[in-house]
Amino acid sequence: MTARNIVLVGFMGTGKSTVGSLLAERLDWKFRDSDAVLEEEQQSRIADLFQQHGEAYFRTLESKTLAHILEGERQVVATGGGAVLAESNRTCMLQNGLVVALTASAETIIARVSSDTNRPLLQGNVEERVNTLLEQRKSSYDFAHTVIDTTELSTNEIVELILAQVVK
Repeated sequence: MTARNIVLVGFMGTGKSTVGSLLAERLDWKFRDSDAVLEEEQQSRIADLFQQHGEAYFRTLESKTLAHILEGERQVVATGGGAVLAESNRTCMLQNGLVVALTASAETIIARVSSDTNRPLLQGNVEERVNTLLEQRKSSYDFAHTVIDTTELSTNEIVELILAQVVK
């Protein structure tokens, strides 16, 4: 499959940014983290946008940012974990690239995100929030062209699996 872009989706802590950066480097493509682009455009942290304007406002900005990014090509795009919640975002991703869902066990995700203070959806008990959100979103990534469980894999192994999909 020749992909115009590669779009990485998945729950927070599954490795989208880490994998995306290395994958882009290997392909000699541009790496775009939709959350970082949104923060730069808004001159505000996502956590602050959530606090000041609420999740609905943030999700609208997220959709606009994602659509704008996906107008380009030869990009590896790491999306925010909740970007898949809007059908319009899923459609846009599928129309503009190979969509790869990264997954991981709840224990792995908790270990990876528990010390990150810039995750507004994890306020309170991190373990409880992760498990609740994983349950709510369990089928949200089913639309992807391919799914890779990152729990036991190194970043290089994940990149190799994605590259194998691209050159099919």
